[in-house]
Amino acid sequence: MSPLLETLLRWRREAPPAEPLDETSTPTSKNLTGTEGGASLPITSSTVPTTQESLGEKTAEIARKMNIEPWQLVAILVGVGVVVLGICFCCIRRCFRKRRSKDGKKGMKGVDLKSVQLLGSAYKEKVQPDMEELTENAEEPDDGDSKKEEQKLGKLQYKLEYDFNSNSLSVTVLQAEELPALDMGGTSDPYVKVYLLPDKKKKFETKVHRKTLNPVFNETFVFKNVPYADAMNKTLVFAIFDFDRFSKHDQIGEVKVPLCQVDLAQTIEEWRELQSVEGEGGQDNKLGDICFSLRYVPTAVKLTVVILEAKNLKKMDVGGLSDPYVKIALMQNGKRLKKKKTSIKKCTLNPYYNESFAFEVPFEQMQKVNLVITVVDYDRIGTSEPIGKVVLGYNASGTELRHWSDMLASPRRPIAQWHTLKDPDDGEKKD
Repeated sequence: MSPLLETLLRWRREAPPAEPLDETSTPTSKNLTGTEGGASLPITSSTVPTTQESLGEKTAEIARKMNIEPWQLVAILVGVGVVVLGICFCCIRRCFRKRRSKDGKKGMKGVDLKSVQLLGSAYKEKVQPDMEELTENAEEPDDGDSKKEEQKLGKLQYKLEYDFNSNSLSVTVLQAEELPALDMGGTSDPYVKVYLLPDKKKKFETKVHRKTLNPVFNETFVFKNVPYADAMNKTLVFAIFDFDRFSKHDQIGEVKVPLCQVDLAQTIEEWRELQSVEGEGGQDNKLGDICFSLRYVPTAVKLTVVILEAKNLKKMDVGGLSDPYVKIALMQNGKRLKKKKTSIKKCTLNPYYNESFAFEVPFEQMQKVNLVITVVDYDRIGTSEPIGKVVLGYNASGTELRHWSDMLASPRRPIAQWHTLKDPDDGEKKD
């Protein structure tokens, strides 16, 4: 368009002054007349060139003032116009969106659920019960999933036989299946503890079965002097643990059998699902844990015990701490042959000792002795109280027997292991 204006302006400047048209006009003037016959009529569209001329002159004048060419000025004006149109379009679109959203909110606020009546009752009252039912239904699958997770602990098979003549209860741990894998290799090292509640004075343990999730135990234990009347007030507990030599044994689950709910007049053999343990670590860990190593050298007839550390000991003092030390006693037939003890660690429930003790024990005597390790809370004024103990030796059971057997099977090599402290009053023999 700008080249057209420039050509038009140039043509107007060079053209001669206009003269009235007559019959002797040149043929070119016929193109400017109203008819082909050359009638002397004035041009009716003379106003259009005048407007274009004035617009072109103004454009040229502005371009001269801005020191640019007229077509450049036209290009600038066109660009500015496009930008302005784009801004206007965006503003209009945004206003339209806001208006539409406000209309939607007004439509939502315009309905009062309390004021709408449906079959004689408020609409809100009709809707709310359904929403509560939906909430309950939405929560039920979660509860179901959690129950399923709890049931994935596996199951245990056992057998019970009660002898009315001797007042004894025979308990056989048969097998377990589908236990969870607690070791990094995808297996577990399970064993079972069996005891009666509420006294827990007598406990039995099965052997540890290595790297299996379906152990077969077939071990029988006998609880003696359990009158039938007393048995009705007791609960038989099967607690399954995962053995770990260098850390605390993790409890997999447990089975509780209230004896009042079973018919002891008949032999009972059944499967039970393992249940999760109430409280962290179970009730057996309330006394604490101790770690020590055993080493036996047959040629030197020397038994070396290294007390390494203890943790999570029971709080014995008023301030919530203890002053623990460890006693080591070598026992045979209920008699104490030798004894030693560690230093006292003040105000701690997690003492570290790393103290070594040696006993001379001939090899033939190793099959007859017990090693009793007791953690004691020192009291300067009163009597020192035992916190818990561990008994190892020829008549031990469970993890204690396993530790003792591993020591004898690996002469000259120290074997370290964690043990859970047991009630110091357990067992028939006293220290």
